[in-house]
Amino acid sequence: MPTWLIAAGWGLVAGAALVIGAALPYVVKVPTRLVAAIMAFGSGVLISTLSFELMDEAFQRGGFGATATGFVAGAAIYSLANAWLSRRGARHRKRSGEQQPSEADHGGSGLAIAVGALLDGIPESMVIGLSLLQGGAVSTVAVIAIFLSNLPEGLSSAAGMKQAGRSPLYVFGVWGGIALMSGLAALAGYVLFAGTSPAVVAATTAVAAGAILAMLADTMIPEAFEEAHDFAGLITVIGFLAAFALSKLAG
Repeated sequence: MPTWLIAAGWGLVAGAALVIGAALPYVVKVPTRLVAAIMAFGSGVLISTLSFELMDEAFQRGGFGATATGFVAGAAIYSLANAWLSRRGARHRKRSGEQQPSEADHGGSGLAIAVGALLDGIPESMVIGLSLLQGGAVSTVAVIAIFLSNLPEGLSSAAGMKQAGRSPLYVFGVWGGIALMSGLAALAGYVLFAGTSPAVVAATTAVAAGAILAMLADTMIPEAFEEAHDFAGLITVIGFLAAFALSKLAG
């Protein structure tokens, strides 16, 4: 099977977790605190993965300069885009409660939320394609970590969309589209950077890592803390430890 197709396939698998998570509020009633706990776990998983898989690999390949530059640039690009979208009604796109605005409350918020969800998913998916450039095989840890973090992301956001009165067609259209875009982003991560220097691959990996960490701080962790309260930190640590153990076992 062509390597580019493998990259796209794994990106699609990781993105499919968003659709699975989005379907859960329509199948079972998931308590808000449980959603927040799962969100905290997913946050810990991603923090561990970007620390031990992405940043360390970027440093080994491109050195500190390329890694640091990419890391800060990724966070800055994400934060600026997120601030722009927040003013258009997408600030609470990961929230499972009643914080998300309806279209009547904030015109254009539906599109802003969809674009914001896409903004959140692209850096994660690109990492999958980039991992094929780094080791010749996809990073199993990265795929599992992104899948595990996408489940609560889709669950929480879809629950909030449902609370805001958005139709199932909108909800599954958003997450189905982003799952497809996840496959394309993984494909792009592999195709666009194949043959480039290790420093460029390292910087790009660090850009994705910076964007992921900024996304966690801006969207996932606030949702986790708001509902899980004092246990959010402990659950995040357990998620971090699970991904750390997986990384060491896979290595």
